Amino acid sequence: MAFDCSLPVSGTAASVTLAENAPAEAARLVPVAAGESGPELPVTSLVTDGLLNALSKVGAKGKVGECHRLLVDGTLFIAFGIGPASDIDDEAVRGGVGTAARSLAGVEKAAISAEFGVGPVVEGIVLGSYSYQGFKAADAAEPAQVTTEVAVVDADAEAFEAARIIAESVNLARDLVNTPSNYLYPASYAKIMEEIGAQVGLKVEVFDEDYLAEHGFGGITAVGGGSQRPPRLVHLALNPEATGTHTALVGKGITFDTGGISLKPGAKMEDMISDMGGSAAQFAAIVAAARLGIDMRIDAWLPLAENMPSGAATRPGDVITHYGGLTSEVLNTDAEGRLVLADAIARASQDKPDFLIETATLTGAQMVALGARTSAVMGSDDFRDAIAETGRSLGEPAWAMPLLEEQEAQLKSPIADIRNIHNSRNGGMLFAGLYLSKFVSEGTQWAHIDIAGPSFNTESPFGYTPKRATGVPVRTIIATLSALAER
Repeated sequence: MAFDCSLPVSGTAASVTLAENAPAEAARLVPVAAGESGPELPVTSLVTDGLLNALSKVGAKGKVGECHRLLVDGTLFIAFGIGPASDIDDEAVRGGVGTAARSLAGVEKAAISAEFGVGPVVEGIVLGSYSYQGFKAADAAEPAQVTTEVAVVDADAEAFEAARIIAESVNLARDLVNTPSNYLYPASYAKIMEEIGAQVGLKVEVFDEDYLAEHGFGGITAVGGGSQRPPRLVHLALNPEATGTHTALVGKGITFDTGGISLKPGAKMEDMISDMGGSAAQFAAIVAAARLGIDMRIDAWLPLAENMPSGAATRPGDVITHYGGLTSEVLNTDAEGRLVLADAIARASQDKPDFLIETATLTGAQMVALGARTSAVMGSDDFRDAIAETGRSLGEPAWAMPLLEEQEAQLKSPIADIRNIHNSRNGGMLFAGLYLSKFVSEGTQWAHIDIAGPSFNTESPFGYTPKRATGVPVRTIIATLSALAER
């Protein structure tokens, strides 16, 4: 679905259609498994005699990451590896299809069988083919980019549509994160949310800097105070009158992070356009929930601010008052994400949701602890564990982490209720989670997902994951919402 909105540039991806049969002129996307005695092919209508022999001649093994283009009897085959035949699972299929999708340049029509699962196949195609060209000037010497049409055969229509919506939502989050901060700032970002929200039936409210100051959102106003582009808080509601389970979503929306007065080093600061990845994920998730018809009350509270140094910026040593009255001593203005999240969590908690999911590109300590691809999950024990397990099952690796009792003393401030950092190299990711826990209402099951590394891929593309914005953890959140709605 192409949304009519003021987002200046969107990425491109292959389009997928449901089909009974593969078009005669379409290239065939075929999985190759690694068997004990060589490559193995599935028995489908897309496989032709002679393909296995051709694959053997080019040295295909069926390993994950392999991709071969072969012309057999006048038909183009794109054969992709899915690993050992005895170990094929959804993620192997999703990754293999994604690898094939990244090689579709110049192919106008293709076809694939959903024999190994509709969801992994459709997600692999739409996510793997995603490309963001940004604001490059058109080059008359180069042909226009071809968007491949992929026919999916042997697929259930309902499962196909759900997978397409989920994949499109991930790509929406990618588009938002990839947009430069001179185009995506609090006011413009909020406008995009209003436009798309209206198209999918969400109730949307945008609160400006005057409202935030008047109603005590001291964290958001403190972080956004140093910028000429004032902050916003966006509230999106799905099924606001529904009874039963109520879930709140909160996501960090720092549209650019210089560190403020506690200025970051200049190297790689350009990657800080991604510091709103948590809000993008939550926005994409509630848009998907609306399109999927998830029957549950969901409220998203997304704080948007630009963290800049100026004469109006918050200083180290300042004390701010959050929504709800809790005060924080700001020791480091580069620990700003937790300040805006605290306000949003406090406001979301005012409605006493049963569950609260918050996600943020929060700490460099997440990458130190778990690397660039595995998210950290903290919060209520059972809910935290369930979300981490859901992420791993979907190919969005996540690991449950504790909140440390011994850090309670480090959280204390001599002049405020709490302080925003603990001036220690130890457990910085966990300290941030503990800080956020102070704003969650009693009785709410909650989880904090730190995606500092997983949300933005600074290395080469792999599987269905492109360079730059990844869209993590949109699929995990959608799956969690679906499960909660079925309780």
